[in-house]
Amino acid sequence: MSSTGSPEPDPDTTTGDTTHDGGSALTTVRSRRSPWNRRRDRVAAALLGVAVVVTGLVVWAGSDSRATISETGPAPGRVPAQPASVPPDLREAWRAPSSATPVPVATAGTVITGHDGEVTGRDPDTGEVRWRYARDLPLCTVGAEWERALAVYRTDAGCSEVTQLDAGTGQRTAQRNGDAEHGTRLVGDGGYVTTTGDRVLNTWRDDLVKSMEFGRVYAQVNAGYQPRPNCTYGTVAAASGRVGVIERCPGRDGALLTVLKAAPEESDQPEQEFSQTLPERGAKLVAMVPGGSAVLLPEARELVLYDAKGRERTRYPLDLPQSDLDREPRDGVMPTARGPKNVYWFTGSRTMALSTADLTPQWTVHNTRGPGTAYAGRYLAPVGGGLAVLDAASGDTVRTIAVDRGGYRGPIHMATAGPVVLERRGDEVVALR
Repeated sequence: MSSTGSPEPDPDTTTGDTTHDGGSALTTVRSRRSPWNRRRDRVAAALLGVAVVVTGLVVWAGSDSRATISETGPAPGRVPAQPASVPPDLREAWRAPSSATPVPVATAGTVITGHDGEVTGRDPDTGEVRWRYARDLPLCTVGAEWERALAVYRTDAGCSEVTQLDAGTGQRTAQRNGDAEHGTRLVGDGGYVTTTGDRVLNTWRDDLVKSMEFGRVYAQVNAGYQPRPNCTYGTVAAASGRVGVIERCPGRDGALLTVLKAAPEESDQPEQEFSQTLPERGAKLVAMVPGGSAVLLPEARELVLYDAKGRERTRYPLDLPQSDLDREPRDGVMPTARGPKNVYWFTGSRTMALSTADLTPQWTVHNTRGPGTAYAGRYLAPVGGGLAVLDAASGDTVRTIAVDRGGYRGPIHMATAGPVVLERRGDEVVALR
């Protein structure tokens, strides 16, 4: 590369500069040698540069970027609708490992599975992987809200790293560090998502900005905002911008049913809609709807309904085996599924339909293995050897579809993706069509 002007001097030689001093004769002075002109200085600078590059490579090698694999895909086409009626039979179409999804996850025409640190978006018909996102960290849980997948990863600090992915393409849309506990579960209401935990609850908006924290907050900035930080938490539910939780506090014989705003004025200052005293410490929050909450009292063998202001509305006796009454979900969520007109609660041995208007019990089906799912104008409930096709209004069994589960006898959680019926059996998701 050429330049204009006088040729540059050799850097290892001195030059004579001319100066004029107050009208005296021109004087030639020797310029100071640059400290970077000596050979050993140039070698030192080169070694320093190499050290910086090596350090950068080491940091990159241990960074999230180095430890992440992200393979996106094209957006899926039109999502097929459910059939007009339940088909005469359903057969296995595909299966995939998915230990991190507590229930089948399907949204935006995609089935989302999570296993061994990897989240995948699959074609509902074939199970073919459309996109994948993987990290060298174990997954705590995977869920979906707002037509996006939510992957919560475990670090030494807990379930603290959350990634949001477009469910159709796998494109990363948001990321945050959180304070969720080991064993957490995601509870959504269509507007917000809350992480369950024994000591702390966190609620996020659709951009993963924290909107509310409740309990024993880690690295708390402002003390005194949490009303009962020494309590532990039981089951959690959510509805219409409200989060409900069972609190068990030192010095109390019973429990508290507390309902919080999902988005208070300040995220670190929770705002209670109400906190209702319950007579039993083992009480469990079964479900919430905009009109109220349903609480199981195991000792009284009753389902108690509360209105939106926390006032007791009515009680219903429960004819359930003791094992059903004593069940305490490890992830803080009672096994339920939501349909157009009912919330379906799996007690452990039967499925109860509760009205979405106010959670009034509608009907009960015995000998089920999970809450079930709405499908093609009916309700499907998993039973031994197949699926019971139920009239959603009455709970009457219309017929039963045989399903070969290969000897699996555990609980079954269900969902649908267009015409495909999904079952979660143990650590696998199985697609039926």
